Amino acid sequence: MQLGSDPLSELAIPDGTTVEEHDLVTDGDVVVGGQSTVEFGVRGRSVIADERVRFGGHIEAEGDCRLDMWCDVADNVLVGEDAYIGERVHIGGELRVAGDLDIGDDVDIEDGFEANGWIVIRNPMPTIVFLFVYLSQLLRIGEDEAAEEVLSEMLGEDDEYEPLLIPRGASVSDDAWRVSTPAVVGDDCRLHGNVRAETMEIGRDNVVFGSLRARGDIVLGRGSEIKGDVTTRNGDVQIGPGVKVWGDISAETVALHENATIDGMIRAGEEMRMHTDEVLSRPDEDAEAMAEMAGKLGGDGGSTEQANTDTTEMDHTADSDFTAESEEPADGAETPTPAGNDTETPTDE
Repeated sequence: MQLGSDPLSELAIPDGTTVEEHDLVTDGDVVVGGQSTVEFGVRGRSVIADERVRFGGHIEAEGDCRLDMWCDVADNVLVGEDAYIGERVHIGGELRVAGDLDIGDDVDIEDGFEANGWIVIRNPMPTIVFLFVYLSQLLRIGEDEAAEEVLSEMLGEDDEYEPLLIPRGASVSDDAWRVSTPAVVGDDCRLHGNVRAETMEIGRDNVVFGSLRARGDIVLGRGSEIKGDVTTRNGDVQIGPGVKVWGDISAETVALHENATIDGMIRAGEEMRMHTDEVLSRPDEDAEAMAEMAGKLGGDGGSTEQANTDTTEMDHTADSDFTAESEEPADGAETPTPAGNDTETPTDE
């Protein structure tokens, strides 16, 4: 990622993210912009929240957890590694840290805290300020590559799992996901709530228990299921193969795949057309894996067929040799005479 870009310029939901019993669960990191509200509990690898973020449930972080000043967590905070708690943070339950704890002043933890490592009571520098100061110093001394590496590590660009990014001022709950930025959803996700964003791109094989509404374009990838309406104010809607929408569609232009299913009405201000193309430009890992497996199976089938052919030829050759050997007379044996050609040998009396 370039240093001039904003990592929280969109709502980014990585592959495999699910909402399970009021918990937002993902395999990667969770990064929440300032002044946002997350009514779910959060479970991820590392959890980073900017100042004045409110969580309506607990936090379970396998890695680090960093809560900037004035954050509010309604339940427990469980951290697998180190924790950084800014000043005036409120935790409605218990704080448990497996590693070191760096905690600020006036922190309110209702059920107490426990840390297995070092406990330092001070005011940790806010995350955004810390990153800005650290990267500024690296750039000042000419360490551009080091600054890029630090930023990539913080954003998890080299990790196996992409981070879950919630932009500043967002509201995420079981009722609705509201952001003023574009929203990008990965593959194989299961989300609860209506989604409201500037533009929207829904990946493949997702299930959204709610409606979609955007000011701009909306794209629905292969096999996704939307249990609600799909509406855009000034944009177009593109629907991929195997998509099912349990509601109405309203847009300027609707591009509908011939294998998609719409249970409601389609309202198009300009045109509605059918197509047979894939609507997403991102790589389809499942399709590539299936093609690779099919290629391997095809290769194995060809080898098996060739082996069966060779075995059949060998058996046929062996049978022919056995028949030829059976027809040859043995040494010292008389050659049989046909019955119809029997002749008597005269004898002298």
